[in-house]
Amino acid sequence: MNSNTQPTPTLLRWFEYMDSDDPDRVLTMISADFRMSVQFSKGHGEAAEFVGDRDGLVAYLQQREKSTLIHHLDRGASVDGTEMVLGRTTRDGAFEASFNASAQLDESGRVRRLLIARTPELAFDR
Repeated sequence: MNSNTQPTPTLLRWFEYMDSDDPDRVLTMISADFRMSVQFSKGHGEAAEFVGDRDGLVAYLQQREKSTLIHHLDRGASVDGTEMVLGRTTRDGAFEASFNASAQLDESGRVRRLLIARTPELAFDR
């Protein structure tokens, strides 16, 4: 993130974990009442939604590629316990997709709600 971006430490750590060889560490970041929805577009109108609680996140983690994509958080803001980012993923340094992510945190800083939308159809040029 650049100097114009508000800090989003939880989402920054979340995507650092997701980009690592051990993305399952995000499971340590979620609250007991965690719920999520990941809208995942492959482009050309092909999309899938991953939803659920902790078990849904486990299923999402099991199906994704590990250590292949890099998440770049380009803009972000934190407002009243909610972090929001606009970013992009790259594969071998090349643009793959844009994404938005929003996380509502509980009083202890754990992720309570997570909404992610991703598409390769739209790039936010710098």
